[in-house]
Order: sequence, then structure tokens, then C-alpha cells
Amino acid sequence: MSDNIRVVVVGLGHMGSSHAQAYNAVPGFEVVGLVDARQEAFDRLAPQFPGAKYYAKFDQALKDLKPDAVAICTYPDTHAAIATKALKAGCHVFVEKPIATTVAQAKSVIALAKAKKKKLVVGYILRHHPAWQTFISESHKLGKPLVMRMNLNQQSFGSNWNTHKNLMKALSPIVDCGVHYVDVMCQMTRSKPTQVYAIGARLTKEIKSSQYNYGQLQVTFADGSVGWYEAGWGPMMSNVAFFVKDVVGPKGCVSIVEPPKTNANGAEKDSSDIDSHTKTNCLRVHHSELNAEGNFAQEDTFIDTADEPVHQDLCNREQAFFLKAIKENINLKDHLEDALNSLRIVLAADQSVRTKKVVHLN
Repeated sequence: MSDNIRVVVVGLGHMGSSHAQAYNAVPGFEVVGLVDARQEAFDRLAPQFPGAKYYAKFDQALKDLKPDAVAICTYPDTHAAIATKALKAGCHVFVEKPIATTVAQAKSVIALAKAKKKKLVVGYILRHHPAWQTFISESHKLGKPLVMRMNLNQQSFGSNWNTHKNLMKALSPIVDCGVHYVDVMCQMTRSKPTQVYAIGARLTKEIKSSQYNYGQLQVTFADGSVGWYEAGWGPMMSNVAFFVKDVVGPKGCVSIVEPPKTNANGAEKDSSDIDSHTKTNCLRVHHSELNAEGNFAQEDTFIDTADEPVHQDLCNREQAFFLKAIKENINLKDHLEDALNSLRIVLAADQSVRTKKVVHLN
């Protein structure tokens, strides 16, 4: 009998397809079911998964297949409900970020995973990226407080814009994308967030009147560190300065140098290119120390990260971590506390946009 972890993948869009392929690439997993309301989504992947069964409904797949694990790659407003069903059925769960759309839901899912003694891994892809890990470790050398500046604006169109509009039925860009970069900030400062303020703007009539497709948040930490994050989606967004990843401290700063402007085929890259969301090219480290003449004592140094994993490689690493967590019974307490913390911050930012008030965090 095989010792493989039998997985059902729910949601076969971009991320679901990538994670399904990751399970094929990581020895120790076996995809037994693929779930999506769209038959054509399954048909597109079926040749790669000859042993997997198709289901339009997750409940039926769960009942028939009784998997060991479930990968949740659907829209965020469904994450908590599917995770709850999977955990109650005795499955380990990988869930794309964010874990839920409210802090209360997230706490409930985390508590259930603990009660059922099942592994719950949240899809924070940057945690598995060596260049981003180096970015964070270099920030720890800069002293305190830190000033952290990050954004990810996407000039989306076509199918990407349709995806974004669907996402915005439940969440704004600063919530959906923001959890990644706020999580990075939390790892950099390792301090308690104390307050959040945010602004937002609705730049299109293609989304509901209560939603906004551009937002900017500011978060303050107990150690005096501050963070800024900006995210916008839509055909109106600029392709200029869409990629800012920068951290400053008393001893200097570390910056992710913008990736090349062209892709492997020589075509101009833009903010809708999924690989540009994680690719770093190199890190630039600046030292603030001055010599006796008042000039910089050290020249800036560069850490080459050009030979780095692409998006699919990162998904493979995420699922390798999920397998390791299951097989080696890794304690995921810190992982889940961080996931909850970053969600709390971005949801506070969303509250701030809507109330036009500073939100104080307990």
C-alpha cells in the first residue's frame, strides 16, 4: 500500500493549477481528485493527472475519495468554509492566502486544526523564496526602528482583470495581496503591530460601489517601526513604479532592485506578469556609516539573486514544506500566528479605509 499523501485540489485557476502540478513534482503526494465548477478547467489539466477524478462539488469529492489532504485554491471568501469541512473530515489542509476573510473565521479554522491535530499551512509563497529570505535576514542587520516600503500595483486586463473583479467581490487589493507583504514586514520587525491607517479609491464602475480597487496602508509597530504598502488592480493602473521593495534602518537600507524590463523573449515586462511579483534580480545593501571626511565608509554592495526560482518552483517548495510538516509533525504554531497577524493588519486597513479613522490593534 502506498504511503503517498492523497490530495484533492479545490479550484483549478492559476494557483490551483500550479499547486496541482506541484503535487505531481513532489514525491510523496498523489492527486486523487480535482474540483472545479468548470468542466473545461479539469479537461485542461486532466492529461497530467490520469488517476484523478473530476468533481464539480467539493462535498462530493470529500465524501467519495476520503483524501488525506485538501488544497484550497478557490476565491478567498470560500476558504474558511472549505477548510472547516476538510478538517472536520480529518484532512490536512493547505489553503491559499488569506486563510479567511475575517479574523474570527481565521481563529476558528486554526483552533479546529489544533483540535483535530491536523496540519494547516497557509500559502505565503514569499516565505519559500531564497532571495526574499535573504531580504528579511539583511533587514535584521539595520537596527531599529525600521521603515518598510512595499507595493504591488497590477495593470490588469483580459482574464487577469476578470479574476481581479471576482476577487474584489469579497476583498480589496490591500487585503488580498497585502497579507504577503505585511507578513514580510512582521518578519522584519518581529514586533507587535499597534495601529493601522489606510486610504482607498474606487477607480472603476466595474466593481460594486462599496469596493475600491486602489489602496494604501500605513502600519506602526511597538518598536517604533513603520510600514507602507500600496496595491491597485485594473486597466487604469500605471506600469511605472509598480515594484517597490525597500527597508531602511539606522545602519542603512536594503532594496530589491527592480527586475529587468524585458522577459526571456525580449518583450517588455509589465505589472501583470506573475513572475515579476516575486522576482528580485538582486538586492542592494547600503551602509549609513560615514568616515572622518563625512563620506560613506563603505560602498553599496549587491547580492546577486538572478539565479532564482520561478513561480512554479516556488509552488513546488510550498508543497514540499506541506509534506514535511505532515510527515515530520512540524509545529506550525508560529506559522499560523503570523498568518493571523498579517490578516489582522490588512483587515484593520480595510476598516480604516471605510471609516476614515486610525484603527488601534490590541
